[in-house]
Amino acid sequence: MAKTLYVGNLPWSTTDTSLADAFREYGIVISSRIITDKETGRSRGFGFVEVEDADAEKMISAMNGTDLGGRQIVVNEAKPRQG
Repeated sequence: MAKTLYVGNLPWSTTDTSLADAFREYGIVISSRIITDKETGRSRGFGFVEVEDADAEKMISAMNGTDLGGRQIVVNEAKPRQG
């Protein structure tokens, strides 16, 4: 089973790959994606990382509040979409 983590306050320069690489140090990353604005294609400053269930809590503890590219990121378990 996998869990999806929300990652907020990302630097605009963050890519899917660099986001995955930051988390890979703490466990298995299945996928990652940066959310972009549909019109401009620019990062919206947040993304999601899909990780192995067993690694999720360890990753949240290790990464929440850490510095990534000069910004203090927010990491928590993603909530299901509403609506």
